[in-house]
Amino acid sequence: MDPRLPDDLLTVLTRLDDAEEVSRLLLDLLTPHEVEALSERWEIVKRLDRGMSQRAIRDEIGASVTTISRGSRQIKYGFGGFRLALDLLGGDDA
Repeated sequence: MDPRLPDDLLTVLTRLDDAEEVSRLLLDLLTPHEVEALSERWEIVKRLDRGMSQRAIRDEIGASVTTISRGSRQIKYGFGGFRLALDLLGGDDA
């Protein structure tokens, strides 16, 4: 079974005006640990996309190899969301 996000939450996210509003919603919705995990995963995905090795990422940010491997698999075999997001950044991912 594929995971599904609530349709009404997706509607709200698409109607928010800017990054500040999205940030406020996510900070209310997620626990501090979930925010940290989300931030770490996003950093991993950006580094993998830049061609960094999994070992180099582990050494630089201290993420587990399991988490890094999962990010790599999701880029290759996931729903395409990482590719879409990375393409939207267009190299402006600092």
